[in-house]
Amino acid sequence: QVQLVESGGGSVQAGGSLRLSCAVSGHTGGSSNCMGWFRQAPGKEREGVAAIYTEETRGTPTSYADSVKGRFTISQDNAKNTFYLQMNNLKPEDTAMYYCATGLLGGILSCRSMQDRLFDDWGQGTQVSISS
Repeated sequence: QVQLVESGGGSVQAGGSLRLSCAVSGHTGGSSNCMGWFRQAPGKEREGVAAIYTEETRGTPTSYADSVKGRFTISQDNAKNTFYLQMNNLKPEDTAMYYCATGLLGGILSCRSMQDRLFDDWGQGTQVSISS
């Protein structure tokens, strides 16, 4: 059984940084090829924040929402079965519940699209609150 556990959320002031972690367990080889971070603010729909396509050997395997480009970085540590979201220069509008997810998608374009319906397994979420 696949399990994803997020950590690293918290409350910081605008301009600060946080690093979210997503520990993945239960995956068998080839069971996923895309890892993503999503967020949902109160009263808003869930949106994709960043994704990384693990089968990409050339070019850029990552994708970011326009609102976080240049501030957030997604990365993975295969040895630890963990992927991360480094968030810098945080803004009040980044306040949301953040979720990590994995899935076996059709290719890099699907992964980069960050459509939540394409992801199979989800964490429970971690709250990020940014004060002005």
